[in-house]
Amino acid sequence: MARHADQVVEIENIGAAGPVLLVCEHASNRFPDRWGTLGLTEDERAAHIAWDPGALPVARHLSRLLDAPLVRSDVSRLIYDCNRPPDHPAAMARSSEVYEIPGNSSLTADQRLARTQAIYLPFHGAVAEMMARMMARGQRPVLVTVHSFTPVWFGQPRTVELGIIHDADPTLALSMLSLARQHLGLDCQLNAPYSAADDVTHTLKLHANPYGLRNVMLELRNDLIASPESQQAVAGALADVIAAAVTEISQIEAKGAA
Repeated sequence: MARHADQVVEIENIGAAGPVLLVCEHASNRFPDRWGTLGLTEDERAAHIAWDPGALPVARHLSRLLDAPLVRSDVSRLIYDCNRPPDHPAAMARSSEVYEIPGNSSLTADQRLARTQAIYLPFHGAVAEMMARMMARGQRPVLVTVHSFTPVWFGQPRTVELGIIHDADPTLALSMLSLARQHLGLDCQLNAPYSAADDVTHTLKLHANPYGLRNVMLELRNDLIASPESQQAVAGALADVIAAAVTEISQIEAKGAA
């Protein structure tokens, strides 16, 4: 299917029956003609500042393995970062790590509003739609957002390989952390390399917290998911951990309600 020039979001596996809803806010480094290149070179537009390399293939494997719908972005995070609210400076960042973003340096209020209307509102409308569909079927959706991060940040190497991040409710994150440390063979850390204090949990706050739904944000170091083979292997192991954690929590909650 051809991509529409104005496409900013896509829902994949929309009819999936599983309890997990996957979201990939930084899936694409596409720069549609409407917004241009923001003054960035081709190499800069391919760098981690523009998207989360490897996150979308992992999310797609998880969607298949967990029978889960997937909401994904289809424009670069530098045009609008869908994991930030419209009033946040990083929603249309002027800089990212060591890079300046010339096309974001002097946006007017009207330009910020135009991007918010064109990207943020449709994206989160799609997430809300899937949440409503799942709840209407009698499910309590489990929201899982999928991200990747660069192994070197401001010149400093990062040792963490999988970050499991929570907002107000740590239940799913703690269950996943325990299982991941037992079964993944990765350096798994809670709330690393980011945490809610870094304003990275907007999607969780917006769509899961108001309903009291279980949720978690996953951050994979992108050098570990740089090939199709590693993406499939990591997703397979992660799918087992997610499924086991969701089952574990459901069983505990069922016993508590009995």
